[in-house]
Formats: sequence, structure tokens, C-alpha cells
Amino acid sequence: MSVAGTYECVTKTPMGDQKSDVTINVDGDTFTGTNAGAMGSLEMENGKVDGNKLTWTMKMTVPMPMTLEGEATVDGDTLTGTVKAGAFGSFPINGTRKG
Repeated sequence: MSVAGTYECVTKTPMGDQKSDVTINVDGDTFTGTNAGAMGSLEMENGKVDGNKLTWTMKMTVPMPMTLEGEATVDGDTLTGTVKAGAFGSFPINGTRKG
């Protein structure tokens, strides 16, 4: 099963649970996508696909400029991983494929 699709996700952050829709568009061993939530939409950049493992970066501007580093594994319709926010540490992200 492809890792492509849209996932309804929750990231556990110091500012509380951040809900977002993560959309992944696969092209061979790379992907593009977005992480769209209440605080806006972030482009997923440098997306790499290795089997069912994904890695990417996102440039956050609110509440402060920072590059986030994400990694996740897709198992069926479930996405689990972490988002690393520099000195703030890593936060778990979990999601379920929509539709």
C-alpha cells in the first residue's frame, strides 16, 4: 500500500495538541506535501520515502522562525512519528488516513 494520501494528525506540543491534515504526494522515492492546521499550512520539503518511512523538513514562521524535522512510519492507514523542533525537543505526531 502506498504511503500517499491525507492523514488526520495530532502533534503533541508544549502549546497543546495541534490538529492538522497532512497530505503526502509521492513521486518515486521522494514526496511533497502540506501540514495544514489551525496555525496555517506548512510546506513539507525535502521529503524522502524509504519503504513505509518518511522524512521531511518544514519551515515554521509562527510563533517563531524555525525549521522542523519530521520522520514518520506509515503502517496501513496509521501514521506515527516525531517532529523535532530544535532546542524545544521532539514531539510525537500520530494520524489516521482519511477516506
